[in-house]
Amino acid sequence: MSTSLILAGVTAAALLVYLLAVLLRPERF
Repeated sequence: MSTSLILAGVTAAALLVYLLAVLLRPERF
């Protein structure tokens, strides 16, 4: 696997977790 693929996967996962956290806990945003 290339480094760019790994970075893209980590970035996508982080964005998904961040969006879920904002949607579930808007008071913390």
